This record gives sequence, C-alpha cells and structure tokens, in this order.
Amino acid sequence: MHQTINPREAAWCLLIEFTQSESLRKHALAVEACMRAYARKTSADEELWGIVGLIHDFDYEKYPTAEEHPYKGNEILRERGYSDEVRRAIMSHAEYTGVSRVTAMEKTLFACDELAGFITACALVKPGKSLAEVEASSVRKKMKDKAFARSVNRNDIIQGAAELGVELEQHIAFCIEAMRGIAGDLGLDGAAKPA
Repeated sequence: MHQTINPREAAWCLLIEFTQSESLRKHALAVEACMRAYARKTSADEELWGIVGLIHDFDYEKYPTAEEHPYKGNEILRERGYSDEVRRAIMSHAEYTGVSRVTAMEKTLFACDELAGFITACALVKPGKSLAEVEASSVRKKMKDKAFARSVNRNDIIQGAAELGVELEQHIAFCIEAMRGIAGDLGLDGAAKPA
C-alpha cells in the first residue's frame, strides 16, 4: 500500500536533507512554533505558516552567503513543487532580496525569525537552560547588550514587531510562549542540567 507523505513531513525531510547542524534544525522548529501560534491566533492556515517557518533557512548551511541564501533555496523549492506563496514568503524574510513583505504570513516570518534565535540565546544563558526561565522583560534587557548574541539583528526584531503591528514586549512574550510548547524538542526544557 502506497502511503503519501504529509506536507509537514516532506518539509522536515527537506530540512534534514540540507541541514546537518542541530542548532539550525532547532532554529527551524522554533520559528515553526512561532508561525503556527500566530496562524492560530489570526485564524490563518497553520500548516502553511508552519511549513514556511520550518523551511525558511533550509538552504542556509549549504549556501550561507547573501549571494546564495535564500536564492538557491528558492530554486530548489521551485523544482520540488512548492507554491509561489511559500517561496515568496521565504524570499521576503531576507531584507537584501528586495522582496517586500506584503502578506501577514510574510510579515510574521520576518518578525519571528531573528527573535526566535534571540530567545533561544537568552534561554541558553539561564542556569537551567530552560525557556521556563525566560521572560519578555529580560529579553528586552538583553537586547540592549550589544555583546550578547552579537549575530542577532536587533533592528530586525524591532522592525518585525512594528510591521506586525504588535507591541514589542507582547510579541516577545507571545513567541516565548509558542516556543515553550516545544521546549523539549528545542533542548530548552531544563532537562539538560549539568549533573
């Protein structure tokens, strides 16, 4: 009997085919969780938004330069039959592509991408390495520390919330809550405490 693969499973297979890095895979899961939570909140297509979040950086490990990412990924997604809607959202998450963010899904991906990474960094410096220890106010405070998680673009986080029309602290709290739902998958549930 032929079993068809569901779209989420196909997206996960695509991600693991191109991404060996555990931290990049976890980033994909974190962004997916935030995207799904926002889709539920706005009665959008949760599966579609989740998949966009899951695969937005699938090509990044193999093609990390601004000349290649997300352009190479876009070509691969086209070859694999992903819709224009999915491909456009992924193209729009990188400022330098010149693809404007028009739809709610595009704006949400941009708003969640850098923030998910920053929230993860905040959890990793907590004593228990747990999302349960992370509060929106402490994330805001850490954003002011330029030496902390230096690679995360603070302006993208601030601009993302503004484009969504959500107050920054509310947006941070919402994403923390979404990520707590999969804390175990992210390795941020406090289970990895030192012996």
